[in-house]
Amino acid sequence: ALKFFGELYDVEREVAEADSVSRLELRRRRSGPAADALHQWMRQQRQRIPDGSATAKAIDYSLKRWDALTRFLEDGDLPIDNNWVENRIRPIALGRQNWLFAGSLRAGKRAAAVMSLIHSAKLNGHDPYAYMRDVLTKLPSLPASRTEELLPHRWQQG
Repeated sequence: ALKFFGELYDVEREVAEADSVSRLELRRRRSGPAADALHQWMRQQRQRIPDGSATAKAIDYSLKRWDALTRFLEDGDLPIDNNWVENRIRPIALGRQNWLFAGSLRAGKRAAAVMSLIHSAKLNGHDPYAYMRDVLTKLPSLPASRTEELLPHRWQQG
């Protein structure tokens, strides 16, 4: 399986800087056969592995989701994996256990709202400190009808 995954990611490294049309063309030509071979290998291995084992569960999981796992072969704009998103949400996932002890449900909801704003600011290319400082400065005197201007995707530093 690692050999097949290696082939798929080798192609991804080659097409990383390509436009979506070229990326899709190379994926179909090279990644398509590697994905087909991986699919066939998984089906063959599954027949050899006893039901209920961890390996059987992992293979079953992949086989049941095969269309979703290979959707990148149909669209040159889709990434092969979701590593980019996973890396962005990792700080939230790591802090989740600590946030269980926010003091109260109300405090936890407030912490979640603040973290959402901070991470949304980052995703929109803003410096989180500058964003929060500006928002907290403007918010007390801003009419309620204009608070949407302070959302990260609409915010203009000033």
